Amino acid sequence: MNWVLLHKTAIYTEAAILKGKLEDNNIPVQILNKQDSMYMLALPGLHEIYVPGQLKELALSVLQEALSN
Repeated sequence: MNWVLLHKTAIYTEAAILKGKLEDNNIPVQILNKQDSMYMLALPGLHEIYVPGQLKELALSVLQEALSN
């Protein structure tokens, strides 16, 4: 499966909520946590949301709707 980057956020809770919204629409989701565990308290993390390439357009519309609410 060809995964593509859909969204980046420094807030894990936002990533988890968006993952749930995408999964509610039957879109497979992977969250990549790029936060260095050595610096968890000092630096914000970066969480990347990936979806299958063939579902990117559908995922973008779900994402836009979720972020506008």
